[in-house]
Amino acid sequence: MTKDKRVYNFYPGPATLPLSVLEKARMELTNYRGTGMSVMEMSHRSAAVEELITSTEKLLLELLELPAHYRVLFLQGGASTQFYMVPLNFLPEGKSADYLVTGNFAEKAFKEAAKIGRVRAAADTKGDAYRSIPKLEDIKLDPEAAYLHLTSNNTVYGTQWREFPCCGDIPLICDASSDILSRRLDFTQFVLIYAGAQKNLGPAGTTVVVIREDLLEKVPQELPSMLRYDIHAAKNSLYNTPSIFAIYMVNLVLNWLKDEVGGLEEMEKINRRKAKLIYDEIDQSNGFYRGYAAADSRSLMNVTFRLPEEELEKKFVAAAEARGLVGLKGYRTVGGIRASIYNAMPIEGCDSLAEFMREFREENA
Repeated sequence: MTKDKRVYNFYPGPATLPLSVLEKARMELTNYRGTGMSVMEMSHRSAAVEELITSTEKLLLELLELPAHYRVLFLQGGASTQFYMVPLNFLPEGKSADYLVTGNFAEKAFKEAAKIGRVRAAADTKGDAYRSIPKLEDIKLDPEAAYLHLTSNNTVYGTQWREFPCCGDIPLICDASSDILSRRLDFTQFVLIYAGAQKNLGPAGTTVVVIREDLLEKVPQELPSMLRYDIHAAKNSLYNTPSIFAIYMVNLVLNWLKDEVGGLEEMEKINRRKAKLIYDEIDQSNGFYRGYAAADSRSLMNVTFRLPEEELEKKFVAAAEARGLVGLKGYRTVGGIRASIYNAMPIEGCDSLAEFMREFREENA
């Protein structure tokens, strides 16, 4: 593999980006749309940046098929800041919030919220080592809960919600950091969706929050300004200096998804084909590869599996990297292999990984 050849990047985040997006950014890097300067050099008070943020918000709502009474905010601090910003804004004193604890980031969100107010686990799969998503009938909701919080895709363990609980009047809040825009859903079932950009939206640096406007009226006025969703909405994400370059890259990714891919319905078809290539190799390996996640909870974004021995796993990772398949080492609490195949991972990358898995098994079984 030569130094100028691009690899297939299976890292879980920051993650691979569409090549056409990178090339577009390179073309505009020093002269953004005829302005004579880079988007990284622009004042966040300029008309060009205001237009960039407005158009990116409009495009995201279009792809999500959400009506105009939703707002898009571009914040900072990653999804981790949202772990406590959500309860600060929407968990009033005397109320409790429900959480579905299905992985390490869901657990972190639960623990951060517990520092703010009363929370309870409406379901918890830690006893199953986070190998599965709870059955809907096993979720025990508090009918008086301020909201229900879930993590739609669990990056570390390779599990994903296929359908979401019906909450009635309980507002549903979703951390969609690792599978946002990967499939077509009824996004109106959520009152708030948040996502760190560095997996499916763009580079690290901005956090996208999609929020139903009526929630903004519930924000406590005594909160510090930087932690208030209503202030960020009123200022069109320009209350402070935003991560302009990251937002610009999100804009390019959204345009790629709309114009080159054809929207979420087409993206979902591609993602299912990609995941099937790898899961088929696992299922047809006669136990050489063992999937970590339960079959009915498998993620389309993060495929996790083990090999018979840890030494073989190390050998697998090293041999794969030599083939230009990088970032396959599993998370430390799971071990094994993790292939993160977000939207920008081309089918050819998954096909190459599947072919390598076959060859590796034949040589080492």
